[in-house]
Amino acid sequence: MTTTWKSGDKKPSIQASNNTISGTMLSSWSRQQKLAMIAGFAILGLLLVVSACSKQGPKPALVGVSGPAPSSAPPPTAATAAISPATVALPPRVKKTPQKRQANITYSDANSGISFLYPRKFALTSGDKGAPQLAATSMNEIPMNFVQSGGVAVATVALPGGSYPGTDFASAFFNVNVNRSVSEQECAHFAFVDTRNADGEPVDAEKVKIGVTDMEMTSDFSANAIKQAETQYYHSYENGACYEYVLGLGTEGFATEGGIKHVNRDEVFAKLEKILASVKIKPVETEHGAEPAVATIASGKE
Repeated sequence: MTTTWKSGDKKPSIQASNNTISGTMLSSWSRQQKLAMIAGFAILGLLLVVSACSKQGPKPALVGVSGPAPSSAPPPTAATAAISPATVALPPRVKKTPQKRQANITYSDANSGISFLYPRKFALTSGDKGAPQLAATSMNEIPMNFVQSGGVAVATVALPGGSYPGTDFASAFFNVNVNRSVSEQECAHFAFVDTRNADGEPVDAEKVKIGVTDMEMTSDFSANAIKQAETQYYHSYENGACYEYVLGLGTEGFATEGGIKHVNRDEVFAKLEKILASVKIKPVETEHGAEPAVATIASGKE
């Protein structure tokens, strides 16, 4: 049987039906895609926010710290500790101890071979420049006491003028003379006799021992209305020469006037005898060659 379509009859709308199905499907997929896209953007935005918070989160904690460093902070390195002024150990300051000046000075003379010690406060002059005087005015110089001429002054040590304030002390000295024109026998004698005898009769020289040396000793005393002088002479023979040591003390005025006291003569002569006790003599060249004698008058009184 054959079906015959007429032109007036309507054909089924297959094309319209297909278009409707295609549009519905297209519209349905577009919403899903939109939802997926929106969800994807939402997730991506959340991830960005979380990432930004994780990066910016520790910063306030670091910036806001104002207290001391935590105990877990690593210790400073050795280089930093060495540079830090608080940890640099400065060497201790060594105080310089001032050296004390020696109380005594050594005098020595190469020509005569003599040397001795004398207090630093005393004044020393060498040669005839130190010709001693027992008072500041109108007192003759103390002469040498050799029996022959030819004596030479070596040195003189004088006490300071104000050594004994409030007393009649005027001057005191230790003097050394040498005479090579005197023999050993003549050296035992003096040109001036001892005048210590109250009767004015001369007194022979006496033998004394100074240190380990035997010496000849005499003294002299002279005075006028206002001045007094006392001297002690010592002779010893060494190096082919006669050595003379003179200890002198001069006073002036009357001690009974104005409350002035007599100076202690023994105390003054004790100081001079200390210098005499320190005398040493070394061999020197003479016309007959070097003498064998070595030190004398050493290690005397303290």
